[in-house]
Amino acid sequence: PYLARLRAAGIDVDLGIEAPAAQEVNAGYLMRQRIGRPLVTLKLAVTLDGRIATREGDSQWITGEAARRRAHLLRATHDAVVVGSGTAVADNPRLDVRLEGLETATPARVVLDGRLRLPLTHDLVIQARACATWLFTRTDADPARRRAYEAAGVTVIPVDPGETGDISLTAVLQALGARGLTRVLVEGGGRLAAGLLRANLVDRMVWFRAPQVIGGDGTAAIAGFGVARLAEARRFALVDVARLGDDVVESYVRAL
Repeated sequence: PYLARLRAAGIDVDLGIEAPAAQEVNAGYLMRQRIGRPLVTLKLAVTLDGRIATREGDSQWITGEAARRRAHLLRATHDAVVVGSGTAVADNPRLDVRLEGLETATPARVVLDGRLRLPLTHDLVIQARACATWLFTRTDADPARRRAYEAAGVTVIPVDPGETGDISLTAVLQALGARGLTRVLVEGGGRLAAGLLRANLVDRMVWFRAPQVIGGDGTAAIAGFGVARLAEARRFALVDVARLGDDVVESYVRAL
């Protein structure tokens, strides 16, 4: 009726202008409205041979300063940044935004930790009162340790384990959607990336590629997730390529 009233008043009304651009801007919101979970972007910083660390775990830094600044900008455009407990323990990441003028744009920091391995002395725990920190764990996790995290300001969210005994990634994303999140950025590690790809939960991929080669004994960016035939591979469409210093960043969307 509103459109009819406008037209009756002699006002031209066009529909569908820039529809693809509008859908892209609202992609996370539309995903949450349609299936109850946020849009998932997997971010990886790798060598030319797809490694994220040496065999001894050395990973800082694979990419250069320009690529790392772009990664911080990515964080600022998402509602949450997600890591697995292995990455959190090994790298002690702050998961904040360290760009001048955007420090307050730090998203919620989410750790998936089925066994509550994250040390109570970890920076993410210590800073939990200053920056929202959510820890997803199994419903049968140690209640005393859960209370210790909560006392430090961490929001602990129990979810049912999946078929493998790990935290159900689908349940995690549904819980994030229920809390109003529309876009989440996943930063590691390899097992978490593999789990999301196995469950077909990765919608976008941002692949930072550095001109280095580590070799096959380095840590793979994505762990194995059971692909036996090429027909089972997860497919993505390249939508953008940019050079950042000596590095290259490629952006992909899930292929339809």
